[in-house]
Amino acid sequence: MEEIEKLKNENEQLKRMNENKSDIISITTHQLRTSFSALKWILKMFIEGDVGNLTDEQNELIQKAYVSNERMLRLVNDLLILNHSEDISISYNFKKVDIIKLIEQIIFEFYGESVKKEIGLIFLKPEPEIQEINCDEEMTRVVLQNLIENSIKYSNKNGKVFVSVKEEDGFIKISVHDAGIGIKEEDKDNIFKKFFRAHNAIEKDIVGSGLGLFTTKNIVEKHNGKIWFENQKEGGTTFFVSLPIK
Repeated sequence: MEEIEKLKNENEQLKRMNENKSDIISITTHQLRTSFSALKWILKMFIEGDVGNLTDEQNELIQKAYVSNERMLRLVNDLLILNHSEDISISYNFKKVDIIKLIEQIIFEFYGESVKKEIGLIFLKPEPEIQEINCDEEMTRVVLQNLIENSIKYSNKNGKVFVSVKEEDGFIKISVHDAGIGIKEEDKDNIFKKFFRAHNAIEKDIVGSGLGLFTTKNIVEKHNGKIWFENQKEGGTTFFVSLPIK
């Protein structure tokens, strides 16, 4: 009995330590995100000429600073999500969610970026209506945001990204398809690993942390779901997410 009590106390101590570590990461990353976000808009004002014209040399330096700041802002955001998705002490808030409405909201959020990059973002809305699913809405939003963001990022100019959803054997199956750079054969086994970035992805967009797909897979599996991808013969990739309805 004494040994059991000792183990219980040690377990409680480890749990508290883990919670404290999680809190420190969360507080620090939130503070960093606030600072990087503020700097982003200051740099943007210089780039868009709101504070006067810049010389070519000054503009080049500001552009480089903006790209570096974007990289750090994205890394901080990824760390926040990763901290949430990996922390066993955090409970997911499962509730009934209208997945169609959620997808429509996310697509609207990416409208400006897709127009700016001249990429069509198309939601193939299903008929008939899809059942609501039992999930953590905010974490499911992260999954969909990551997949759509990647598809836009790695698409070619004038390309198209298609998002579709269907009900299948008690699961909701979501797909995000693009005709972009695809995933090379030698990278397939590593694509969901923490911090991994394929060479063609780095060449296409230098900003990235290699945490997005790792975190996405982590969240999907916390929902007892599955995530996988297929390269398309005509080029590009389709990512699939299957989530249980109940």
